[in-house]
Amino acid sequence: MKESDLYLPVKKFLESQNYEVKAEIHACDVLAVRGDDEPVIVELKLSLNLDVILQAVDRQALTTKVYIGVRRQCRALKRRRKQVIKLLRLLGLGLLTIDPHLKTGSVEVVLDPGEYHPRKSRQRREYLLGEFVRRKGDPNTGGTDMRKGIMTAYRQRALAIGRFLQENGPTKASQVAFALKEPDARTILYRNVYGWFERESPGIYRMSSRGIQEIPQWQVKDLT
Repeated sequence: MKESDLYLPVKKFLESQNYEVKAEIHACDVLAVRGDDEPVIVELKLSLNLDVILQAVDRQALTTKVYIGVRRQCRALKRRRKQVIKLLRLLGLGLLTIDPHLKTGSVEVVLDPGEYHPRKSRQRREYLLGEFVRRKGDPNTGGTDMRKGIMTAYRQRALAIGRFLQENGPTKASQVAFALKEPDARTILYRNVYGWFERESPGIYRMSSRGIQEIPQWQVKDLT
């Protein structure tokens, strides 16, 4: 399939709305004009990539009605549709998806161009800043693959509890909380998110074999 295969479906779609449509006008893939309305520009690509986004942004110097037209089976839309639409909305761009295989072609308007004012999430902001305040020092490196594990405030608290148990042996949760001034020690031990602890008897916890093996691996990452 070629990018030019996307043109006729888009041309027919715009003509059905009384636009006069012509191709390749001063490097614009599609230019549509209707009376005194703002002209419509469509940049065509088989797949959505940075090149076509930059082209479309450049066309905004000519009109506010700029669309990106891509093949309906575009991989980027299949994998990250919501994020793609959010990005294009933020940039004020429109999006058309095109299926040229149908006899008459098919065009769907996924997004119209327009100004975008993202809604602020107070809850997410508070969660973000809360993690910043609770985390001790700066133990991570920016750009780290999160799948390999990063040092969070919660992990730091669990590590402190684990190291205390390593040094003192099986201990009551209340004693751990008092010694470390950690009011959530009982909850952290009970939830055992990382599998580092195990209950020896009611209210008393010790290190698990996994904790004995894994906690020393975090020694370097816990530096401030």
